[in-house]
Amino acid sequence: MNKRVSKSLFKAKALEYMREIQETGDPLVITDHGNPVLSILPFRDEEEHARQALLNSVRHYDLPTEPVDTETWEALN
Repeated sequence: MNKRVSKSLFKAKALEYMREIQETGDPLVITDHGNPVLSILPFRDEEEHARQALLNSVRHYDLPTEPVDTETWEALN
């Protein structure tokens, strides 16, 4: 479960919480009278994340020098 903190406590210790989010990568939920109103997440570069998600995703490929899809291959030539 995400860490929760009241708006008043967040206001008093905002920089401390932001450093914690940056270091741990864990989101923080800010509440108002016990109800969640905001979520603070660490920044994530979506393009870099997509590249990392594909890294090592191919485990085995029988014919590495052959095109994957001959129709697409012909369209590119």
